[in-house]
Amino acid sequence: MVKLEDAVVARIATQGTTFEVLVDPDLAMAIRTGESSDVRSALAADKVFKDSKKGDAASEEMIKKAFGTLDAVKVAEEIIKKGEVQITTEQKRKMRELRMRQIVSLISKRAINPQTHLPHPPARIEAAIESANIQVEEFKSAEEQVPKIVKALLPILPLKFETRRIAIKIPATHVGRTQRMVREFGTVKQEEWKNDGSWIVLVEIPAGIQSEFFDKLNDLTRGEAETKVMA
Repeated sequence: MVKLEDAVVARIATQGTTFEVLVDPDLAMAIRTGESSDVRSALAADKVFKDSKKGDAASEEMIKKAFGTLDAVKVAEEIIKKGEVQITTEQKRKMRELRMRQIVSLISKRAINPQTHLPHPPARIEAAIESANIQVEEFKSAEEQVPKIVKALLPILPLKFETRRIAIKIPATHVGRTQRMVREFGTVKQEEWKNDGSWIVLVEIPAGIQSEFFDKLNDLTRGEAETKVMA
Protein backbone atom coordinates (compact mmCIF):
# COMPACT_ATOMS: atom_id res chain seq x y z
CA MET A 1 0.00 0.00 0.00
CA VAL A 2 1.02 3.59 -0.62
CA LYS A 3 1.93 5.85 2.32
CA LEU A 4 -0.81 8.19 3.53
CA GLU A 5 1.37 11.27 3.03
CA ASP A 6 1.83 10.37 -0.65
CA ALA A 7 -1.83 9.67 -1.32
CA VAL A 8 -4.46 11.79 -3.08
CA VAL A 9 -8.24 11.63 -2.94
CA ALA A 10 -10.37 9.69 -5.39
CA ARG A 11 -14.08 10.42 -5.00
CA ILE A 12 -17.46 9.75 -6.51
CA ALA A 13 -20.91 11.14 -5.74
CA THR A 14 -23.71 8.57 -5.84
CA GLN A 15 -26.94 7.90 -3.97
CA GLY A 16 -26.79 11.47 -2.68
CA THR A 17 -23.48 10.86 -0.88
CA THR A 18 -19.83 11.48 -1.71
CA PHE A 19 -17.53 8.51 -1.17
CA GLU A 20 -13.74 8.88 -1.03
CA VAL A 21 -10.68 6.64 -0.94
CA LEU A 22 -7.01 7.57 -0.59
CA VAL A 23 -4.84 6.39 -3.46
CA ASP A 24 -1.45 6.64 -5.13
CA PRO A 25 -2.05 9.01 -8.09
CA ASP A 26 0.15 7.13 -10.56
CA LEU A 27 -1.21 3.68 -9.69
CA ALA A 28 -4.77 5.01 -9.72
CA MET A 29 -4.28 6.39 -13.22
CA ALA A 30 -2.83 3.08 -14.37
CA ILE A 31 -5.98 1.37 -13.10
CA ARG A 32 -8.19 4.00 -14.69
CA THR A 33 -6.57 3.52 -18.11
CA GLY A 34 -6.54 -0.26 -17.89
CA GLU A 35 -2.75 -0.57 -17.57
CA SER A 36 -3.06 -2.15 -14.11
CA SER A 37 -5.66 -4.08 -12.13
CA ASP A 38 -3.84 -4.07 -8.79
CA VAL A 39 -6.26 -1.90 -6.81
CA ARG A 40 -4.99 -2.96 -3.40
CA SER A 41 -1.48 -1.65 -4.13
CA ALA A 42 -2.96 1.73 -5.09
CA LEU A 43 -4.76 2.20 -1.76
CA ALA A 44 -3.34 4.02 1.23
CA ALA A 45 -6.03 2.50 3.49
CA ASP A 46 -8.69 -0.21 3.20
CA LYS A 47 -11.35 2.30 4.15
CA VAL A 48 -14.08 4.20 2.36
CA PHE A 49 -14.67 7.74 3.63
CA LYS A 50 -17.42 10.33 3.55
CA ASP A 51 -14.75 12.95 4.18
CA SER A 52 -11.16 11.75 4.12
CA LYS A 53 -9.77 15.07 5.44
CA LYS A 54 -11.78 14.67 8.63
CA GLY A 55 -11.26 10.93 8.71
CA ASP A 56 -15.04 10.34 8.61
CA ALA A 57 -15.73 6.82 7.36
CA ALA A 58 -18.81 6.02 5.35
CA SER A 59 -21.23 3.67 7.10
CA GLU A 60 -21.54 0.07 5.96
CA GLU A 61 -25.20 0.70 5.19
CA MET A 62 -24.34 3.61 2.86
CA ILE A 63 -21.56 1.68 1.15
CA LYS A 64 -23.73 -1.41 0.61
CA LYS A 65 -26.57 0.68 -0.78
CA ALA A 66 -24.33 2.59 -3.21
CA PHE A 67 -22.00 -0.20 -4.38
CA GLY A 68 -23.75 -3.47 -3.55
CA THR A 69 -20.71 -4.70 -1.60
CA LEU A 70 -18.70 -3.96 1.52
CA ASP A 71 -15.42 -5.04 -0.07
CA ALA A 72 -13.27 -1.89 0.17
CA VAL A 73 -11.08 -2.94 -2.76
CA LYS A 74 -14.06 -3.46 -5.08
CA VAL A 75 -15.57 -0.16 -3.96
CA ALA A 76 -12.24 1.61 -4.50
CA GLU A 77 -11.96 0.15 -8.00
CA GLU A 78 -15.34 1.61 -8.95
CA ILE A 79 -14.48 4.99 -7.44
CA ILE A 80 -11.13 5.10 -9.26
CA LYS A 81 -12.58 4.05 -12.62
CA LYS A 82 -15.79 6.07 -12.59
CA GLY A 83 -15.06 8.93 -10.23
CA GLU A 84 -12.55 11.77 -9.99
CA VAL A 85 -8.91 11.37 -8.99
CA GLN A 86 -7.26 14.51 -7.63
CA ILE A 87 -3.79 15.03 -9.01
CA THR A 88 -1.50 18.04 -9.05
CA THR A 89 -0.50 20.08 -12.09
CA GLU A 90 2.97 18.57 -11.89
CA GLN A 91 1.53 15.06 -11.81
CA LYS A 92 -0.61 15.84 -14.86
CA ARG A 93 2.47 17.12 -16.69
CA LYS A 94 4.41 13.96 -15.88
CA MET A 95 1.49 11.80 -16.96
CA ARG A 96 1.20 13.64 -20.28
CA GLU A 97 4.93 13.20 -20.87
CA LEU A 98 4.66 9.47 -20.14
CA ARG A 99 1.63 9.13 -22.39
CA MET A 100 3.47 11.02 -25.15
CA ARG A 101 6.43 8.61 -24.95
CA GLN A 102 4.08 5.62 -25.08
CA ILE A 103 2.21 6.99 -28.11
CA VAL A 104 5.40 7.84 -29.96
CA SER A 105 6.79 4.36 -29.25
CA LEU A 106 3.66 2.66 -30.58
CA ILE A 107 3.65 4.71 -33.79
CA SER A 108 7.38 4.21 -34.29
CA LYS A 109 7.03 0.44 -33.92
CA ARG A 110 3.91 0.00 -36.02
CA ALA A 111 4.38 2.46 -38.89
CA ILE A 112 7.04 3.14 -41.47
CA ASN A 113 7.93 6.03 -43.73
CA PRO A 114 6.58 4.87 -47.14
CA GLN A 115 9.32 6.90 -48.84
CA THR A 116 12.20 5.09 -47.13
CA HIS A 117 10.41 1.93 -45.88
CA LEU A 118 12.01 2.56 -42.49
CA PRO A 119 10.48 3.61 -39.16
CA HIS A 120 10.40 7.30 -38.35
CA PRO A 121 12.75 8.22 -35.48
CA PRO A 122 10.77 8.83 -32.26
CA ALA A 123 12.02 12.43 -32.08
CA ARG A 124 10.53 13.15 -35.51
CA ILE A 125 7.15 11.71 -34.51
CA GLU A 126 7.08 13.71 -31.28
CA ALA A 127 8.03 16.90 -33.12
CA ALA A 128 5.21 16.30 -35.61
CA ILE A 129 2.69 15.81 -32.80
CA GLU A 130 3.77 19.09 -31.22
CA SER A 131 3.82 20.89 -34.58
CA ALA A 132 0.24 19.77 -35.29
CA ASN A 133 -0.84 20.99 -31.84
CA ILE A 134 -2.24 17.57 -31.01
CA GLN A 135 -3.31 17.34 -27.40
CA VAL A 136 -2.18 14.19 -25.63
CA GLU A 137 -4.69 13.16 -22.96
CA GLU A 138 -3.21 11.91 -19.72
CA PHE A 139 -6.36 10.05 -18.66
CA LYS A 140 -6.63 7.94 -21.83
CA SER A 141 -4.36 5.03 -22.66
CA ALA A 142 -1.79 5.40 -25.42
CA GLU A 143 -3.44 2.59 -27.38
CA GLU A 144 -6.77 4.41 -27.30
CA GLN A 145 -5.28 7.68 -28.57
CA VAL A 146 -3.08 6.36 -31.41
CA PRO A 147 -5.77 6.13 -34.17
CA LYS A 148 -6.90 9.73 -33.70
CA ILE A 149 -3.34 11.04 -33.48
CA VAL A 150 -2.22 9.13 -36.57
CA LYS A 151 -5.13 10.60 -38.54
CA ALA A 152 -4.07 14.11 -37.49
CA LEU A 153 -0.43 13.41 -38.36
CA LEU A 154 -0.97 12.12 -41.90
CA PRO A 155 -1.09 15.57 -43.58
CA ILE A 156 2.38 16.43 -42.21
CA LEU A 157 4.10 13.07 -41.65
CA PRO A 158 4.06 10.22 -44.19
CA LEU A 159 2.98 7.07 -42.37
CA LYS A 160 2.21 3.61 -43.61
CA PHE A 161 1.21 0.69 -41.48
CA GLU A 162 2.69 -2.54 -42.78
CA THR A 163 3.27 -5.98 -41.36
CA ARG A 164 5.89 -8.60 -42.07
CA ARG A 165 5.35 -12.36 -42.03
CA ILE A 166 8.48 -14.12 -40.93
CA ALA A 167 9.07 -17.86 -40.99
CA ILE A 168 11.39 -19.00 -38.22
CA LYS A 169 12.99 -22.28 -37.21
CA ILE A 170 14.35 -22.28 -33.68
CA PRO A 171 16.53 -25.16 -32.41
CA ALA A 172 15.22 -27.07 -29.40
CA THR A 173 17.99 -25.72 -27.18
CA HIS A 174 16.69 -22.15 -27.60
CA VAL A 175 12.92 -22.63 -27.74
CA GLY A 176 12.39 -22.16 -24.01
CA ARG A 177 13.79 -18.64 -23.88
CA THR A 178 12.54 -17.44 -27.27
CA GLN A 179 8.95 -18.66 -27.51
CA ARG A 180 7.53 -15.98 -25.22
CA MET A 181 9.47 -13.23 -26.98
CA VAL A 182 8.19 -14.28 -30.41
CA ARG A 183 4.59 -14.30 -29.19
CA GLU A 184 4.96 -10.89 -27.51
CA PHE A 185 6.40 -9.26 -30.64
CA GLY A 186 3.67 -10.40 -32.99
CA THR A 187 0.86 -12.79 -33.87
CA VAL A 188 1.63 -16.45 -34.48
CA LYS A 189 -0.12 -17.53 -37.67
CA GLN A 190 1.18 -21.09 -37.89
CA GLU A 191 3.43 -23.27 -35.78
CA GLU A 192 4.80 -26.79 -35.85
CA TRP A 193 6.88 -28.81 -33.41
CA LYS A 194 9.43 -31.14 -34.99
CA ASN A 195 10.52 -34.50 -33.60
CA ASP A 196 13.90 -33.05 -32.62
CA GLY A 197 12.18 -30.46 -30.41
CA SER A 198 12.74 -27.54 -32.76
CA TRP A 199 9.96 -25.02 -33.30
CA ILE A 200 8.88 -23.82 -36.73
CA VAL A 201 6.66 -20.77 -36.59
CA LEU A 202 5.17 -18.18 -38.91
CA VAL A 203 4.77 -14.90 -37.07
CA GLU A 204 3.31 -11.60 -38.22
CA ILE A 205 4.88 -8.44 -36.76
CA PRO A 206 4.62 -4.68 -37.41
CA ALA A 207 7.14 -3.72 -40.11
CA GLY A 208 8.57 -1.00 -37.92
CA ILE A 209 9.96 -3.44 -35.36
CA GLN A 210 11.52 -5.89 -37.80
CA SER A 211 15.10 -4.89 -37.00
CA GLU A 212 14.46 -4.94 -33.26
CA PHE A 213 12.81 -8.36 -33.59
CA PHE A 214 15.74 -9.86 -35.48
CA ASP A 215 18.24 -8.38 -33.01
CA LYS A 216 16.38 -9.87 -30.06
CA LEU A 217 15.91 -13.23 -31.77
CA ASN A 218 19.58 -13.49 -32.74
CA ASP A 219 20.63 -12.52 -29.24
CA LEU A 220 18.44 -15.18 -27.59
CA THR A 221 19.38 -17.93 -30.04
CA ARG A 222 23.04 -16.90 -30.43
CA GLY A 223 22.40 -16.48 -34.14
CA GLU A 224 21.24 -20.07 -34.59
CA ALA A 225 17.63 -19.30 -35.59
CA GLU A 226 16.79 -19.70 -39.29
CA THR A 227 14.54 -16.92 -40.63
CA LYS A 228 12.88 -15.95 -43.89
CA VAL A 229 10.80 -12.85 -44.55
CA MET A 230 7.73 -14.05 -46.43
CA ALA A 231 6.08 -10.66 -47.08
